[in-house]
Amino acid sequence: MTDFILVRHGETVWHAENRYAGRSDVPLTDHGREQARALAQWAATAGLTAVWSSPLSRARLTAAPAADACGLTPHIDERLYEVDFGQGEGLTRDEMRRRFPQRLAAFLADPVENHLPGGEHPRRAAERAAACLADIAREQPDGRVLLVAHSTLVRVLLCHLLGIPLADYRRVFPQLHNGALTEIRVAHGQTALLRLNAPALAQTPALR
Repeated sequence: MTDFILVRHGETVWHAENRYAGRSDVPLTDHGREQARALAQWAATAGLTAVWSSPLSRARLTAAPAADACGLTPHIDERLYEVDFGQGEGLTRDEMRRRFPQRLAAFLADPVENHLPGGEHPRRAAERAAACLADIAREQPDGRVLLVAHSTLVRVLLCHLLGIPLADYRRVFPQLHNGALTEIRVAHGQTALLRLNAPALAQTPALR
């Protein structure tokens, strides 16, 4: 049995403007760094056995204080990259509507089969992330693992593991809050959702 605490990185300068970041390496805001510190305070007494992170700096810089608080060295894995949004990278929804309105409408109707032009197929992203978790679970059969990654990746991963149609990831999981805790338990090939979007620290105003 392995417990995973899935955390979306702290707020970035693009997320504050509702821009799709994807594979772009976008820095944290001051608010995002506050969220990383709140996560570290939670992690210090969370009984973690390992910390894993996406290679993108917004995830690494969110994970690093938590790893330090636990005396752990964070592991970086490319399978935890955010979904590549192709031509949508760096754009807001309104900007996409002006540039490719029909493709955006198709994406909003079915974000899997009609993923953003030039972007990564969400099914492939879910499969690579699930393979990463399976490897960690084999290494940590009784572990409690913090995994810092990205909103769309975590949402498609949750659907994949919980048997939810992947095309419903935006409806079933409309938002993952920056720095919040989503916990799953993986045991005997089955996955249970234990909590979703729980604040790392109940009193912190950073988790809005």
